[in-house]
Amino acid sequence: MDCQKHLFALDSKVTYLNNAYRGPILTKAASSIQEDLERMKNPFQMSPVDFFTRVDRVKNLFANLIHATSEDIAIIPSTSYGFAVALSNWTENQGKKAITVSDEFPSGYFSAKRWSEENHGQLIVVSPEEGETSLGPVWNQRILDSIDQETGVVLLSSVHWMNGTKFDLKEIGKKCREVGALFIVDGTQSVGMMPMDVEEFQIDALICATYKWMLGPYSLALGYFGKRLQQGKPLEESWMNRTNSRNFSSLTDYQSEYILGAGRFDVGETSHFLTLPILEESLKQILSWQPENMQAYARTLKVSLLDFQQKWGLGLDLGGFSSDHLFALPLPKGIVVDQVKSALEKEQIYVSVRGTALRVSINVFNEPKDIEKLTRVLGEVYASTT
Repeated sequence: MDCQKHLFALDSKVTYLNNAYRGPILTKAASSIQEDLERMKNPFQMSPVDFFTRVDRVKNLFANLIHATSEDIAIIPSTSYGFAVALSNWTENQGKKAITVSDEFPSGYFSAKRWSEENHGQLIVVSPEEGETSLGPVWNQRILDSIDQETGVVLLSSVHWMNGTKFDLKEIGKKCREVGALFIVDGTQSVGMMPMDVEEFQIDALICATYKWMLGPYSLALGYFGKRLQQGKPLEESWMNRTNSRNFSSLTDYQSEYILGAGRFDVGETSHFLTLPILEESLKQILSWQPENMQAYARTLKVSLLDFQQKWGLGLDLGGFSSDHLFALPLPKGIVVDQVKSALEKEQIYVSVRGTALRVSINVFNEPKDIEKLTRVLGEVYASTT
C-alpha cells in the first residue's frame, strides 16, 4: 500500500501524527454533504425514503467492516450512549463484578462503575504489574485470570488509548462466554485501522466513535449489539425504530413493535443528513483500503521510529501486543513531556501527551518524511539533556 495523503486536504506544512486524537475527513467526504445541503434549501426534494436509505447503507458498510450483519448495527451519538444501551439491558447478574483495565477511557470506566454500583457488585480494575518489562502478555493474562464465575461484565478497549497495548479479544471473549459474562468492547481506537471480527471474538457489544480511525464526524458513533442484547429495551422511544416508521401516512397507527435486530437501539433522528454522508464515504474508502493493509503500512513507518527510540534505550516492550498505528514513546529521564511537545509544535509536528509519554498515531496519510522529521526534533531535545 502506498501513502494516501493525496485523498486528504492536510496542510502540507504540518506533520500530523495524531489520528488517535482526531482523524481528518477525506476530501471526497467533505464534498459529499453538498447534495444534502442543497436539498435542505428546498425540502420538497426530500422524500420519506431519504430518511432511511443512507442509514441502511452505512449500517451495511460498518457490518462488512466488523464481520457482522446490518441488522446487528445501530446508529448512536457516542460511545457512552452505546455502553448505556448494553449495560441497561444486562441486569440478571446481580452482585457480580464488572471488570475493566487501568487508565481506561473515562466513558468506559464510569459506565462499568455505574453498572457495578446499580447491580450491587464490585468494580475490578486490572493493571499490569508495576515494573513488568513485557507489558502486553502479563496484562492480558491478568485480565483472563480475573474473569471467573462471579464476573457479570467485562468492558475494555480493543487497543489501549494511551499506549497502544492490544488486548487479546479472542481469548477474553472466549472466557466471558464460558462464565456467562457480557463482553463490551470500545473499538474507537482500532476499528477502521485494524481488522475486527465480532463473531470470532464473541463480542456482545462493540461501540465505536467515528471521528478517529473511521475518519468520520464528531457526535456520531456506531454500535454492534449481538443476539444476547437484541431483545432489549432502547434508551428512548423513537418513532424511527418502529416497524411502520417508513410509512409516514400511518405513523399514528401506533406500532409498539420495534424493527428487527439492533435497530431498536438507534438514536432518535437517526438520519443525520449532514454527518452520515461523511461517514458513508469514509467507510467505503476504508473497505477499499482494507484495515489489514492499513495496519501493514503503519508498521513500515513505525519500525524506523522504534529503531530511533531503542538507540536511546527507550524501547517500550509490549511483547507482541503492540498496535502498529498507535503507541507511546517513553522519554529520557529528566525530560518533561510538555517540553518535548512544545518543541515538536514549534516545528508543526502534532502528537498527544498521555500520562508521561508521547502518544504517536500513524495513518495512511503519513509518509517516511513525517517520521524523519519527528526523530530529528526528538533527537535534538534528547541530546540537549545529556
